[in-house]
Amino acid sequence: MEPLLDIHDVTVAYHRRPVLWDVDLTLTEPRLIGIVGPNGAGKSTLLKAILGLVPLASGEVRLFGRPVAEQRRRIGYVPQRESVDWDFPVNVLDVVLMGTYGRLGWFRRPGRKERARARECLGKVGIGELAQRQIGQLSGGQQQRTFLARALAQQADVYFMDEPMAGVDAATERAIFTLLHELRDQGKAVLVVHHDLRTVPQYFDHVILLNMRLVASGPTTEVFTPDNLRKTYGGRLSVLDSAGEALRAASGD
Repeated sequence: MEPLLDIHDVTVAYHRRPVLWDVDLTLTEPRLIGIVGPNGAGKSTLLKAILGLVPLASGEVRLFGRPVAEQRRRIGYVPQRESVDWDFPVNVLDVVLMGTYGRLGWFRRPGRKERARARECLGKVGIGELAQRQIGQLSGGQQQRTFLARALAQQADVYFMDEPMAGVDAATERAIFTLLHELRDQGKAVLVVHHDLRTVPQYFDHVILLNMRLVASGPTTEVFTPDNLRKTYGGRLSVLDSAGEALRAASGD
């Protein structure tokens, strides 16, 4: 059986300066996976490298045993909010409908079925009443929920999410992770770039620790350890203290 995701010897460089170096990673089963590391570690670049959004200096990526370019319909992607033009004249429903385009093809327009699907996804993320709102009028949390709804509308098999918790309140974060756990329980794989070390044991089954190179990858209970965090963050005490609190809480100490 082909791995869900197979990354082999991936290096990415910007202006000849490597930002990811010789990353090898294989994921075999649907999991809720946190990608964790310090600022500048290459977390967002890793997602973009997997998706083919940045060129590889070396290596290859395969999804379900095939090149990613052949598996676009099986992928859902939530980018960073900062990468989106929120002044673009489009409403919330239109953004979510974009998630249906991959299954429609180039020459069909969304119809009644797709609009019903988009409204269902907006309801799942709790903003059904905002369907006609212009995206620039939304709060940060509402914007994140809109892009999560778009990803849900894609009906993908694997989801890649780049800092979906950035700028959201605690209630929105809990609502988003409830949905992500539901996706996992439906047999979907979800990879999330995440910054809050304190919540990693609470939210994720599997964790990838990254600092330009792959430090460790595996079940959270085995990989999310003080020693691995020290290797990842270079002994930054404030980070390690927060992680220690999370680890103690997770173990019940």
